[in-house]
Amino acid sequence: MKVPFLELSLQHRALRTEALAALAATYDATRFCLGKDVDDFEKNFAATLGYPRALGMNSGTSPLHAACMIAGFRPGDEVIVPPFTFISTVWGVNYVGATPVFADIEAATFNLDPARLAAAITPRTKGVIVVHLFGQPARMDEIMTIARRHNLFVIEDCAQAVGARYRDTPVGIIGDAGTFSFYPTKNLGGCGEGGAFVSRREEVHTQARHIRVHGSDRRYYHDIVGANFRMEGFQGAVLNVKLPHLATWNARRQAIAARYLSGIRLADVILPATPDYGASVWHQFTLRHPRRDALREHLAKHEIGTDLIYPVPLHLQKCYTVLGYGPGAFPVAEQAAATCLSLPIFPELTDAQLEHVISSINSF
Repeated sequence: MKVPFLELSLQHRALRTEALAALAATYDATRFCLGKDVDDFEKNFAATLGYPRALGMNSGTSPLHAACMIAGFRPGDEVIVPPFTFISTVWGVNYVGATPVFADIEAATFNLDPARLAAAITPRTKGVIVVHLFGQPARMDEIMTIARRHNLFVIEDCAQAVGARYRDTPVGIIGDAGTFSFYPTKNLGGCGEGGAFVSRREEVHTQARHIRVHGSDRRYYHDIVGANFRMEGFQGAVLNVKLPHLATWNARRQAIAARYLSGIRLADVILPATPDYGASVWHQFTLRHPRRDALREHLAKHEIGTDLIYPVPLHLQKCYTVLGYGPGAFPVAEQAAATCLSLPIFPELTDAQLEHVISSINSF
């Protein structure tokens, strides 16, 4: 039985008629940059997930960049980030001229370790970017206590955690700014690039709204230096079609993860943790095994797709050699990168495929 790591066509095929009708309406009305489709999506996204307000943007990277601009990070400032994440988490720090400082992750959750965060703070530290990796919320109580003690601006990277909650609060509005990605592979994916920005702070939201449109709130008048981070109308239209299905899709991911957790019995495997402080939306199901590459080859022979997310931690990427880190600097992240293996987990995965993955793992 063949099991792809991810098959986007199944979801898109089911919504094809509705999505094409929405796109046609956008096309006919020439609502191409922002406009009604994006306005509707912003309102629907905020109402569905429990945010006071939301801003649609053109990618998941742009709201991170906007958040770093709003925070006022500048050359000489340090911003703490985990080294085990997708690299766009850090780009905003570089774009504004600040310096990323890495702090190691927790082995159990793959998320930023609050103790390592505290140890990395210096007089130059101005902020922290927290990633809710693979859909699992980070330890926000401890992180926020540390951040407030040192007056740090807290950015939550929720690219993989749309719909996740920390205790009773949706991720993204615990800190000062929250950012989302609607890249096609995400739990809520568009037909192309897209992102969103949220904040519980009205003044932060207002700044992001101005930055998104060239630093302007009135055409041809520019009060601040801005950017072009506008969401396209086509993406707003598609996301409006897909948003009502998000809760069902996330619930299916949670059911798949629960079956993996109960069914995988392979010796030496380390399954992802499920802390009681947060409900993961399981963007990825990533286990660890000391013979990861051999296990991956074994699964490939059983026609099961897998992925390595992420094989190289950020501090060992060539673009960050200038920061002076080397092997051994962040051992938990490096161990995760060397042993992690992500399994198929998408809503359209069938029960038969799921059981095939489990039995194949257990036969290794």
